[in-house]
Amino acid sequence: MNAAHGSPRSLLYDERTEDRLYFLALATDYDGTIAHDGVVDEGTTAALQRFKATGRRLILVSGRQLPDLRRAFAALDIFDRVVAENGASLYDPSTQEERLLASPASMQLMEALRARRVWPLSVGSCIVATWKPHEKTVLEAIRDLGLELQVTFNKGAVMVLPAGVNKASGLSAALIDLRLSPLNVIGVGDAENDQTFLNGCGCSAAVANALPAVKDNVDIVLQRDHGAGVAELISLLCRDEAALVPPTRHTISPDKT
Repeated sequence: MNAAHGSPRSLLYDERTEDRLYFLALATDYDGTIAHDGVVDEGTTAALQRFKATGRRLILVSGRQLPDLRRAFAALDIFDRVVAENGASLYDPSTQEERLLASPASMQLMEALRARRVWPLSVGSCIVATWKPHEKTVLEAIRDLGLELQVTFNKGAVMVLPAGVNKASGLSAALIDLRLSPLNVIGVGDAENDQTFLNGCGCSAAVANALPAVKDNVDIVLQRDHGAGVAELISLLCRDEAALVPPTRHTISPDKT
């Protein structure tokens, strides 16, 4: 019996060793995880390519807007899906199609924040974002306007989205597209807004530079930081992924047919 969103199988096989591959996808944050100061180095890109060459899927889960990600990372098409705007946008690099997963950004809120001289202020398809210490002003504006919006933090960033939209909801949409179960996904991140999607993965990891609260709630704390930590995780996966299956988690078994 298979619960992987209708997928005919939940495991792949490594043709070289005939080993079962439990983790069929890697879901990773961008800033602070594969990227350091906004840049992904060549070693990290090479590690992502090695992972992709095993037949598994790559999913980027970022708080950034899609145009910004395209400018920042030339190899964005290595990913099978890109979740942008903290879960509000889903992009398929193979078709270059973007699908919005939330209602458009609130122009009311944007105008109110501009009137209150909140700067910098960024507006995407669905997200309105600024930086600390403007979080109090943002919350007051949402309250005064009577809007049903939520505030999410990403270290110094302050992001406003419709209620219920986060990285977990965005990853869920990506996995439905790819016909994968979250139990067969290993996730890696570093900040507050990563915890929602990490909690839903079959295995979760934090790079060495992650916030203490993130490290306290994952299955694996990596020894290296940023992209080097992601490369470390990929090496562990390719060498002995069975050792990474948390004993308290239940991976999907292959079909008996």
